[in-house]
Amino acid sequence: MNFYLTNLRFSFIFTALFIFGYSEDVLKSRPYRQPLENFPAFAVPGQEKAMTALNALHRLHYPPLWLDYPHRDPAAGLCTLWDEWLTGPCLWADTSGLLVCDHQVTISDRLKNSFLNKIIDAEGYVATHQHEGIGHLLGWPFPYWVRSQGVIGAHFSQKGTVSAVLPRGAPLTTEVKDWIITNGQSGALTPDGWLIKFTAPQATLTPPLPLGPIDPRRSPFIQIRWASQDFDGAGAFLEWEIAGQPGFRPEQRMSIPAAAAHDGAMSYHMIPLYQHPLWQGAITAVRINFGNQRPTGAVTLQAIFSHYDTRHNINNFDFIRGAIDTFLWTGDVAFLRTSMPRLRQALRFAQTEFKTLENNCVLTPWVGHEGTSGLQLDAVGAKTILNGTGIGNNYWDLLPFGYRDSYATIRYYDTLLRLASLEREIKNHPAWDIPLDKNAFDPAALENHAAQVKAHGNQLFWSDVTGRFVAGPDRNGQRHDYGFTFLNTDAIHYGFATDEHARSIMAWLDGKRLIPTDTSQGADIYHFRFGPRSTTKRNIEYYFWGWSNPEKISFGNQVQDGGAVLGWSYMDLSARLKVNGPDDAWARLKAIAEWFAEVEAAGGYQAYYKKQGTVLQGSGAAGGLGLDQEFFESLLVPQILLRGFLGLSPTADGFNLAPKLPSAFPALSIGPIRLKNITLKITVSRQEIVIEHLSGKATQLFIISAPGYSAVSPIDWDKTPVVRLKKI
Repeated sequence: MNFYLTNLRFSFIFTALFIFGYSEDVLKSRPYRQPLENFPAFAVPGQEKAMTALNALHRLHYPPLWLDYPHRDPAAGLCTLWDEWLTGPCLWADTSGLLVCDHQVTISDRLKNSFLNKIIDAEGYVATHQHEGIGHLLGWPFPYWVRSQGVIGAHFSQKGTVSAVLPRGAPLTTEVKDWIITNGQSGALTPDGWLIKFTAPQATLTPPLPLGPIDPRRSPFIQIRWASQDFDGAGAFLEWEIAGQPGFRPEQRMSIPAAAAHDGAMSYHMIPLYQHPLWQGAITAVRINFGNQRPTGAVTLQAIFSHYDTRHNINNFDFIRGAIDTFLWTGDVAFLRTSMPRLRQALRFAQTEFKTLENNCVLTPWVGHEGTSGLQLDAVGAKTILNGTGIGNNYWDLLPFGYRDSYATIRYYDTLLRLASLEREIKNHPAWDIPLDKNAFDPAALENHAAQVKAHGNQLFWSDVTGRFVAGPDRNGQRHDYGFTFLNTDAIHYGFATDEHARSIMAWLDGKRLIPTDTSQGADIYHFRFGPRSTTKRNIEYYFWGWSNPEKISFGNQVQDGGAVLGWSYMDLSARLKVNGPDDAWARLKAIAEWFAEVEAAGGYQAYYKKQGTVLQGSGAAGGLGLDQEFFESLLVPQILLRGFLGLSPTADGFNLAPKLPSAFPALSIGPIRLKNITLKITVSRQEIVIEHLSGKATQLFIISAPGYSAVSPIDWDKTPVVRLKKI
């Protein structure tokens, strides 16, 4: 795996936003946070107070900071984790000429650029696009090798290394006397790294192992960062010795890709040692053979260090669904034509890597992702930390999930259905000129497989004891149930839960069904008002090893243990709409609006919760509530008005409308709505749907589907300023 720093397209600015946060005061000082004449508005007669609050909530969080922060490369990849959640919400509201990167590109262009420039490795894994850090280059920034046993770690320079942990956790290596060089000699320690000059062919470098033998489980990869001078380095390799088998052997080596010429660029090479059958036991020595063929040349070694496999098993699914949303909202066939081979590649990788076709679920094979906890408690509560175990796989990065992964399987299920629908549209639109070659998927086969995944998942991941979905089974066959509300509302939102299971989940969340072993029950599940706690059962034992003292933070003071995240109220609202109906969903949304009005009156999130003595997550603080700063998904909450109550969903040829108005809504009006190069305003009442063409020149005829309303012929918006659909 060969990556050049200049091509990674990661930004320190984004790192600062995510790790250090971004204050609400700065948010409010940004010009685009002020009211905009053309920004979408929600309107309901008789509910003006609630709509004022929800409009303010929408404006506050649109657009997310990762999308429009100035000076970022407009082609840079945006973090894949949010691809599916926020692409649609950002696209439909892009109606007021908002520009990003100092007026270089619009938000819609930025999103298309993001998907077209996402890194997909040779195997088909979609990069996380977080920041480079000192973990897997295409993965999550942590966990790191720092302060671990059974690893190697040396950084001769931190130049260009984006890591908040590295400067304070791993000081620069300045002592090299214990490093063994053959056929070469040590040069200066420069700002770029350690210069090593060759004096004969096949120069080698053997580092000391002050932390003892290398543990393959804690070192599935070794990363080398270097640049070459006057040689191509094409024959370089890493070799190792195993305890009890002294000597470097030809069968115990892996090649290292050629280093970049030293012109300011630094090559980053991840050596996937976990793939080698002889990377096992206690590794007592490693050695770099530079592979130089001549007695001249040199390298500048910036770093050599172990790193964990920090890839996320949901990336490919999020990428596929976000790209599909981009096409459906923009109607950009050229974008789809370019993207389709990548979407197909991404799904095939997931099906192969995670053995989904054989198992009807996502089975994660990566080292450290076995779904087991990195903390082991014995009968009397004594704790053993299992370094390298319990690595996160998704947004909930402290929680193991993994192996037979319910969270990832739900997203896989949704991806199958959405890609099946798109493949069917491609067949029905030969003018799009998208090849139906051997890489294309058969829509019916995807849908049949999705049905099998749903049926199997509703058995494998369901607890009859607590009546909800759980994490696992892990590699040991154990399942983990801490009342994951997000997992269960996701299952309903994405249509994964059966009707019976969906009703059981909502009865639990509504307090109609109490679970005696839970820490939070009944009304207390909504203790924070804006949404349910993330978990309802105290968890002091199910984490990745780095979160080793969870008992020191009380229940509710960490977002992944009884705390809450605003954005996931959207999934809760969606689940309520599907199971309990629009009146129940509105009652919950109205409570959120009342809460937010109080927050605004108090001066915003930080001021409001400071008075209450509640610590928010962000700026490095492990708080109980996720609202602002890196919690970009707060934008999701008001989407329930568009996607739920109005019932709008884009299609290849137009859009569908399936309104579900609460009884308190005589009508609901939303606009402007950006869709396929035009802007619309849509009003739904008890008697009719009114669709107004506000601006823009359509590039196609629109087909509108609204079951229960009068049908219309394909619409030419250049000739049709208003469309009225009567209730049948």
